[in-house]
Amino acid sequence: MLEELFPNLVAEDLIEASQETIYMTAVAMVGTTLLGLLLGLLLFLTSKGNFWANKPVNAIVAAFVNIFRAIPFIILILLLFPFTDLLVGTIRGPTAALPALILGSAPFYARLVEIALKEVDKGVVEAAKAMGAKASTIIFKVLLPESKPALVSGLTVTAIALIGYTAMAGAIGAGGLGNYAFYFGFQRRSWDVVFVCTVIIVVIVFIFQFIGDAITRKLDKR
Repeated sequence: MLEELFPNLVAEDLIEASQETIYMTAVAMVGTTLLGLLLGLLLFLTSKGNFWANKPVNAIVAAFVNIFRAIPFIILILLLFPFTDLLVGTIRGPTAALPALILGSAPFYARLVEIALKEVDKGVVEAAKAMGAKASTIIFKVLLPESKPALVSGLTVTAIALIGYTAMAGAIGAGGLGNYAFYFGFQRRSWDVVFVCTVIIVVIVFIFQFIGDAITRKLDKR
């Protein structure tokens, strides 16, 4: 029955493509979280009125974030080919897509981190300052814990965007479901392959959204 519905589908190739998509998303999520948190904290802490207020540094970080957010992802991959080749030794395959995936999504998450930190009750921060807490203590004991729900929610949104990025990366040889749908589906007019790949991507998105929402609800004490 399945062979009649999806005559062009090769189960082994589909499983491999799905694994590559999950691999790219998971590894890129780790890099995106670390770089995004760092950039978001710098944006917040170097802004006017904060601990490390520094207009030049804030302007440089903001420019970096804005530039990489403005570049369409498919173009960013092409621009990073020389860097990727130098770093990974190839411009094809799931691992080669990681630098572009991280640099494409981390600035987006950085802005969400900045917004989350701005929403932290200033009274709590002022109370910590009044008690003589150091900047590092306020960051790790007040700002980040208080903004956890918003940070996780932002990470969920970023993860879903990342899944879409992996599909675009697949169209130029990064592997994954995007690669399988484009080369073995679209180019060969095998629409059953395109359909199944689309369904699997939607399922992965729903799973990430469900997990992210569940964690956010658990962390939100309001």
